[in-house]
Amino acid sequence: MRHEPKPLTEADLKRLRDLAALPDDEIDLSDIPELDESFWAKAERGRFYRPVKQQLTLRLDGDVVDWFKREAGEDGKGYQTRINQALRDYIAAKQRQDKKAG
Repeated sequence: MRHEPKPLTEADLKRLRDLAALPDDEIDLSDIPELDESFWAKAERGRFYRPVKQQLTLRLDGDVVDWFKREAGEDGKGYQTRINQALRDYIAAKQRQDKKAG
């Protein structure tokens, strides 16, 4: 169930405008200090990003599926993930190629 926030009141909007108008040196950072360069040096882009999966029916050649299952190991687990990664790699290569051409 999605929670819809209540609309902002005129008082809320005034408070937001007042805060936006504050010069940086007047902002109280005592409860949460600003992050410096050492923090951002360790940051990883996309670490917590997980794309939403979409279930679909896809017909692939049997030898292609067999190859990915063999690559996944004895139990074949993860073969769909490997197919997904192969498609991602193809998209990235195609985008690089298109960028060079354009």
